[in-house]
Amino acid sequence: MNMEQFAQDGQDIKIIEKLVTKVQDMLTPGEKIDYIAVQKKPAVTILPDSITISNKRIFMCEFTKLGLATDFEIFGWQDIKDIAFKEEIFGSKVTVIPFTGENLSIDYIPKVQARKLYQYIKAALENYKKAELAAEKEKIVIAPSSPREVLAEKIENNQPTPTAPVITPVAPIVQPAAPIVQPTAPIPTPPIAEEVDDEITLKLKKLKALFDRQLITQEEYEQKKKEVLSSL
Repeated sequence: MNMEQFAQDGQDIKIIEKLVTKVQDMLTPGEKIDYIAVQKKPAVTILPDSITISNKRIFMCEFTKLGLATDFEIFGWQDIKDIAFKEEIFGSKVTVIPFTGENLSIDYIPKVQARKLYQYIKAALENYKKAELAAEKEKIVIAPSSPREVLAEKIENNQPTPTAPVITPVAPIVQPAAPIVQPTAPIPTPPIAEEVDDEITLKLKKLKALFDRQLITQEEYEQKKKEVLSSL
């Protein structure tokens, strides 16, 4: 990896090499380092704190025990609420604001580096929010109505309700055994049975009629409708 691409704003190349070596071991598939900001105090800082930005996370690094140990605070974009920085006389103070826990700050970040950090993090948070909203829209599913709710809705909207099919028996036609012509009575045509609503549907229609004529209140109508539907 070309270390000079992370040292274009005055970062110490030796510190950059140490940081990249450590952070690379923590990168996930498809993750890459975008920017590194390094602390620069007025006095000589042998092991400065730093902030590393990847396309997925923020790594806030602090060297301890004379460089023998390193403390990392790592946040994914989903964990970060906002980013802020304050320009002071000697550099800037950059603060990461997570959704939970305390705010974490690193001071004496060179102003140019702090401004770029702010731009990178703000853009990453905005892209994450857009991706999250797009994912939520794809998950929206309209739940199907239950048979009871469909029946009640059709009756309220004066729509026809389904009824059970009526099977009309057909009398068999008997052919004469011999070609003897005899007067035969006309075969009666069975009456066509009318579709009859079931008892539940009739009760719901009566309740709707009473409500439409303002003979019962909205509360009474809803209560009686629930009682009728509960018997299904």
